[in-house]
This record gives sequence, C-alpha cells and structure tokens, in this order.
Amino acid sequence: MLAPFCMSVNISEYTKKRKDCESMSIFTGAGVALVTPMKEDLSVNYEKLEEILEYQISHGTDAIIICGTTGEASTLSDEEHLECIRFAVEVVKKRIPVIAGTGSNCTDSAIYLSKEAQKYGVDGLLLVTPYYNKATQNGLKAHYQKIASNVSVPIILYNVPSRTGTKIAPQTVVDLCREVPNIVGVKDATGDISEVAQVMSLSDGAVDLYSGNDDQITAVMSLGGKGVISVLSNVLPQQTHDIVASYMAGDVEKSRELQLKYFELIQALFCEVNPIPVKEAMNRMGMNVGGLRLPLTQMEPANAQRLCDAMKRAGIEIQ
Repeated sequence: MLAPFCMSVNISEYTKKRKDCESMSIFTGAGVALVTPMKEDLSVNYEKLEEILEYQISHGTDAIIICGTTGEASTLSDEEHLECIRFAVEVVKKRIPVIAGTGSNCTDSAIYLSKEAQKYGVDGLLLVTPYYNKATQNGLKAHYQKIASNVSVPIILYNVPSRTGTKIAPQTVVDLCREVPNIVGVKDATGDISEVAQVMSLSDGAVDLYSGNDDQITAVMSLGGKGVISVLSNVLPQQTHDIVASYMAGDVEKSRELQLKYFELIQALFCEVNPIPVKEAMNRMGMNVGGLRLPLTQMEPANAQRLCDAMKRAGIEIQ
C-alpha cells in the first residue's frame, strides 16, 4: 500500500512557489469525484455522506471533490449544494483537501457559490465551463476571470465538452493559468490525449493538469499530469490512488498494470451516464447511497449485469 502524498496550500504560498518555478499543487494523486447519497425520499443523506467521506479518507484518497457532476450538483438546490460543501469541510477537518464544485452557466451564480464555499474553508474550487450558453473563448476567459477576482482560493477549470457543449481551448487554459494568480489547473475530461499533450506543451509548467477520465490516468501522468479526479475512486479508492502513486514513485509498470487491470470496470462505470452506474455499484457493495434524482434513472438490467460482472472480475464483493 502506497502512502498518501496530497497537500493543501494557501494561495499566497502557491503563487509564490509558482513564481519561484517550484512545484506545488492543491493536491497530487487521486481525488474522488464523490457521489451525493440520498434517502428514500431523495433528500440528501448527511449521515451516509459522513460515512463515505470517512471511508474515502481511510482508504487512501488524496482529495475530496464535493458537488461535481458525480455529486448530482445540477439537481441540488443552492441550499443543498452549499450545505453539502459546508458539511464535507466540517467532517474532513483538513485531513485532506476539499475541493468544491461551484461552477454554473451563470457567472453571477458561480460567484455566489464560490464565495460561500470559500467562507466554509474549502481548499479549492472546481469550475465547469458554462453549459448551454456556448461561450466563445473570450467569453470563457471573462467568465473565469470574473469568478477568480471574487475569491482567493485556488481554482481548477473543468473542461468536459461532452457535458457542456463547450470546450476550453488549450491556449485558453494556459492563458488563464498564467494570467490569473488563483487559476492553477484544469480537470481535462475531453478524452483527447492530443489536447492534453498540447496543453502541457504550451504551458511550460504553468498548468496543474488532472485526468478527468479514469481510463487515461497513466497516459495523462506520462505527459506531466498531477493525478486524477476520479469516479472509480468511489468504489476503489486505494487502488486508484496507487495508480498515481506508483507512477510518481517511478514504478511506471505498476501504474500501467493497475490501469489496465481495472479498465473493464472503468468502462462499465460509464456504460450509462455518470453517476448512474457508480451509484449502482456502491449500492451493490452495500454502501446504500440511495437513488438518483430525475432526469437520471436506474440502470437498465443488461447494463447492471455488465457492471456486476466487471465488479466481480475486479475483485469487488457484491452483497
């Protein structure tokens, strides 16, 4: 078992380190894109949320990402969204970094959520690109610059065009990270390894890049990535951490071996739209994280069977 090696940083320290050309990140390793557990009536189950937070910390996860796509943030009210963030910070107690998803297609809404999250003591923010609006690259720059000017905690951009219909161009990513002191990196969920290479080629160390795809962790690390923001970590936190930690420790073969070992499971976890399969998997493991809010629905039986088969082959016990 490889030890955790995450770090949480103050933005003034972070900026100074960057100016000195030293390496420092909000976290390095595997951050879990955490699900939001629900009760039978689909209200947020905070007792269960505390349980899965403790499970993640005790099983090697390097950072908590709360209220992202996997956390069903799009169907949480602002009050629920902020309470989940506040609760996570309170439970985690700075043992590992907590990064809050506070993005929106409305810049003012993103500013509000981000400012409130900062008050609660989060270690960073994850800001998805505006969706539906389809902003230009200049619009994306203005959006992110405006949010960043209203907070002081580090910000990770979230580039997921399959969800939002908008892609942050590599040069835009690099420009934002170079020009805005508290924009420090990007979660790349484009699925395009050539785009990752382009960002890293242009950035000259100015961008902390995290894989947003569990099937590309080792590949992204080979191009200079800092780790992953992971769905897989919900069910295999230690193993996902070890994919990154092995690579960082110089054991590329071990990282590759683990990446390929869990490839089938990763594919099954995305055979329907996330977080449908991962909640199904966690419930099959006895974690009882509840159902999904519409318009998300339960898995189709054939896909659920595919998922269960992949879980068994990955060595996961099903109840």
